[in-house]
Amino acid sequence: MTVIEIDHSRTRSTQGQDKQGLNKQSPNKQSPNKPSLNKPRLNKAGAKGLARVVPQSVSGPMRRIKWAILVLTLSIYYVTPFLRWDRGPNAPGQAVLLDFAHGRLYAFFIEIWPQDLYLVTGLLILASVILILANAFAGRVWCGFACPQTVWTDLFLLVERLIEGDRRQRLKNMETPLNAMRVVQIGAKHAAWILISLATGGTLIFYFTDAPALVRALATGEASTTALTWIAVFAGTTYGLAGFAREQVCTFMCPWPRLQGAIWDPEAFTVNYRDYRGEQRMSAKKAVEVRARGERAGDCVDCGLCVNVCPIGIDIREGPNFACINCGLCVDACDGVMTRLGRPRGLIDYESWDNIERGRRDEARVSRLLRPKTVALTAITVGLAAGLAVLLATKSTGAIAVLHDRDPLAVTLSDGSVRNAYTVKLLNKAAVPRHYTLAIQGIDASMTIVGNDDGSPITVEADGSESLRVTLTMAVPKDANVVFIARDETGRTVLSASDRFVAR
Repeated sequence: MTVIEIDHSRTRSTQGQDKQGLNKQSPNKQSPNKPSLNKPRLNKAGAKGLARVVPQSVSGPMRRIKWAILVLTLSIYYVTPFLRWDRGPNAPGQAVLLDFAHGRLYAFFIEIWPQDLYLVTGLLILASVILILANAFAGRVWCGFACPQTVWTDLFLLVERLIEGDRRQRLKNMETPLNAMRVVQIGAKHAAWILISLATGGTLIFYFTDAPALVRALATGEASTTALTWIAVFAGTTYGLAGFAREQVCTFMCPWPRLQGAIWDPEAFTVNYRDYRGEQRMSAKKAVEVRARGERAGDCVDCGLCVNVCPIGIDIREGPNFACINCGLCVDACDGVMTRLGRPRGLIDYESWDNIERGRRDEARVSRLLRPKTVALTAITVGLAAGLAVLLATKSTGAIAVLHDRDPLAVTLSDGSVRNAYTVKLLNKAAVPRHYTLAIQGIDASMTIVGNDDGSPITVEADGSESLRVTLTMAVPKDANVVFIARDETGRTVLSASDRFVAR
């Protein structure tokens, strides 16, 4: 079997090649202004052929941060549906619940009704601005550390390494015929992947129904066909994306890398290669000889480890690449090599592209995390968050809607007065019944509530609504705006809606 590595870098064999020609490679030349983002490409490494990226494990600060975020995010995802929250009688007790059957979204003390979807829109806008702000600070740092695709891919890769071994062993396995041991390894790996996928798909369904109840139904075989179908769909999606698509999702399926050409910031701290320090590349032994002659030798020994550990399979030494997810694993790999060689760390590091170009000109580096762009985005983020907080704090627990009769708009009575009819709908979002008193403002007219001649308070059940038939009669008719006002028994909830009184 032949192997080609998709490392989007230089041509090289997995069995090792003569790298003398590669050692003469010149630094990646870019425009002194904004460089064009390199596109990933398939290398043709002789007669070898590997259809996907096989990343190598690495240890270091970035990897430890990624493990910590993986544990944190997966814990939040799997535990949250089982958290309880007391909302009173006749209300669901699950802390986070997307109750589409009743048109409710619950998140601890927050309850979103269909009438409150503007809040969901605001949250989506806020999330987008935060993502752009993170991009202005550190590029695709979200993609490299907290994106669900990255988290589950890391989890699947961990299982794969534990069962099949690290990169070298897996590459060796791909070149050897199947045997009993390999069949057992492959079966165990895919069985573990399927279990993780089923747990992922099942947990996602828990967000849409009562989690403990669905767990009991699944355990007793009483779960509905609908629930089982959606669990299978989400499990299959997880299995396919994290087990097989992997870097293809980050490079080709996700729209975020496609936007990098428009929002890429040369002052953002992204993963970059200090080519002014690393070139010319050569082995450590040869570098000693070259430096002994008083000639320049780069710190990069062209070991290729930065490419081997990259989950996307790119060579960051070629310059900015829109597929780079800024995970920093190549930073850990390169720092480890530099430490073993007794050379300063940071050959590959989180650094702005502007500082890379300053380094080429032997200028001092400048850190500009605080600049007009980041200050403006931070202000927008804080403003949006504050606005949403105010809207949530002042969100009413009720609503009123008024619909004017269309046919006829107005009825002239025998005494010359004019009557208009309306349908008034009162909505109670609270967990307890409410008693509303209805009144009007803006016109001098008598109001009649059909079926409520004595004008007693209108009771609206908890989490319910009530429709009223209301007529307004004006002795001296004229076109005017009318405001319907509903007050509950406490006086703290005041609802209002405007409409029009038509004289003819």
